[in-house]
Formats: sequence, structure tokens, C-alpha cells
Amino acid sequence: MKIVRKDDTECDPDEVGEIISRPVGEFSFASYYKNPEATEEKTRGGWLRSGDLGYRDADGWLWFVDRKKDSMRRRGENISSFEVEKVINGHESVLESAVYAVPSEVGEDEVMASLVLQPGAELDPVDLTKWCEDRMAYFMVPRYLRVVDSLPKTETHRVQKAELRTEGVTDDTWDREEAGYELKR
Repeated sequence: MKIVRKDDTECDPDEVGEIISRPVGEFSFASYYKNPEATEEKTRGGWLRSGDLGYRDADGWLWFVDRKKDSMRRRGENISSFEVEKVINGHESVLESAVYAVPSEVGEDEVMASLVLQPGAELDPVDLTKWCEDRMAYFMVPRYLRVVDSLPKTETHRVQKAELRTEGVTDDTWDREEAGYELKR
């Protein structure tokens, strides 16, 4: 297993890249049904591309950062949805969250979070924004917050972020910029 850049060169310690691995023992690569191009890309050079981003620290420990398709880029900064969700899920009113990119009017992405609240809890979006602001870099703080009854999930209980991205910003979404809240830098 190794961590590589887009050009398949190995990453330095603490540098984020894609986690790839070789088949072990009798296991071999699966292929995409009737899609040899996708199979070739997934197994390029004899390495299985996991679609996961991670890094190795100086001691060689492997750290997961995010799914490649769930990471975002806002104002030139890379953002891990996983890291933003960890902070949001630490708020006492939040049961679970899903963080994902929505289009920005100035290019790249804006950060949006859909939230399921703890039973009986209420949430002031400004309170959650301040909570995030104190615990993450300013560029990671979600611009959009939306409280939902439940998150769309697969049969294996994975959040279907593609469905949330398709819904995008809805009428019941709170917009930090529209509310006039300015982040500290």
C-alpha cells in the first residue's frame, strides 16, 4: 500500500494523496461491468485505486482524510468533508451531519452541511457557525446549513452525498452570507 499524487509519484510524510494497493494472495481486481475504460483507470499500473485520500505520518501510521469524491476546494483551499463533519458532530445539538460541496457563484465550491438534530434539540445556525469557527480553519466553516429529519442512506447506512449535492441549496437552507455573518480570520 502507498499514498500517491495525481502523477502516481509517492507522497512525502504528512502529504495527502490517494491510497492505492496491490492485490494480495489469490485476490485479484474486480472489473466494472461492460466498462473496460473504468476498470483500466481503477487498476492502472497494477495498483488498485481506492478513491480514498490519506497520508502517512512520520512514524508510518496511515491516516484517512476523506473520500476523493467528497473532498472540496474553496477559494484555493482543499477541504475534507470528513474533518468538517467531525467538528459539527461534536456539537451537543447535532446527531449526525453530511458535509458536501455546492457550486459557488465565484467558482470552485461552497461548503454545505445537512444536519440531523438530537431528539428534542433546537439549533441556532449562528451558534453552530461560532462552534465551527472556534474549531476549524475559517475557509472550512460551512456557508450553508440545512436541518433535515434524516439523511438519505444506502442499504449499508452510508450517506448518499450525491443525492444531497443534487438537491443543492434549498428554500429551507440557512446562508451565512445572506444572514450577514462574517467569519473571523
